[in-house]
Amino acid sequence: MQFWIIQAFNGISYGTLLFLLASGLSLIFGIMPIVNLAHGSYFLLGGYVALTVIWTTGSWLLAIPLAALAVAVLGLVMERLFLRPLGFDPLRQVLLTIGFALLFQQGALDIWGGNNMDIKAPAMLDWSLQVGTLFFPVYRIFMIGMAAGVAILLWLVMEKTRMGAMVRASVDDGQMARGVGINTSRVSMAVFALGAFLAALGGVIGGAFIGIYPGLDFEILPLTFAAVIIGGMGSLRGALVGSLILGLMDNFGKALFPEISYFTLYAPMVIILAVKPTGLFGTE
Repeated sequence: MQFWIIQAFNGISYGTLLFLLASGLSLIFGIMPIVNLAHGSYFLLGGYVALTVIWTTGSWLLAIPLAALAVAVLGLVMERLFLRPLGFDPLRQVLLTIGFALLFQQGALDIWGGNNMDIKAPAMLDWSLQVGTLFFPVYRIFMIGMAAGVAILLWLVMEKTRMGAMVRASVDDGQMARGVGINTSRVSMAVFALGAFLAALGGVIGGAFIGIYPGLDFEILPLTFAAVIIGGMGSLRGALVGSLILGLMDNFGKALFPEISYFTLYAPMVIILAVKPTGLFGTE
């Protein structure tokens, strides 16, 4: 029983980290739609910028908002100056965003080097909670709580505010939304910046969990896309469920079937696409 509890806890921890990336990417897909292959780079850059803030100020708490905001501004500039003029041509989007991903990766390598780095968690989170004979790292509990807080905040914004109503309208039918006077261009800009912010937030939080190293962006990106595909594009609930499914499958797959762990990781996506091509909570 201890094995199952610990593996489930670790899987949920990893799933909540994926949710921070998948939630923003899902909304971007649903509204624009943009195939942003640089989304993983926001995660990587968030971690590196956070490390720079910590080295400069010594404050881990200050690194969280500063890194996320810096990458959000980068995403905003990228969307306004480069992606927006392209229109919605998928091939051009793919070529441009993969180019940016490679550019960001090389820039990070030149600035921060090629060594693996860790964001050290503050002392108040760097200990384990004992429950009977089980030990649960408090930092992972913090990660789960942070993702839960973000999920609740996003739900409140999406369901209870005027801005959320405009976003939902743009996701459901962008042409109709424009017809009733919604500025879908500004909505897209805000959502793209939000997606970059959440991905960078994941990079800061995940830096003390999985570390920061060159190539992490391309490792995390396929998992993020898989979570969005499983849950359904444009659905926050789908992003959460898809991320948790992948987190659990990744952890249990590596623990129980290490030889075929990639199969157990992506098998749910294949099965769900075969049964419901729009994802669990996607719409036609």
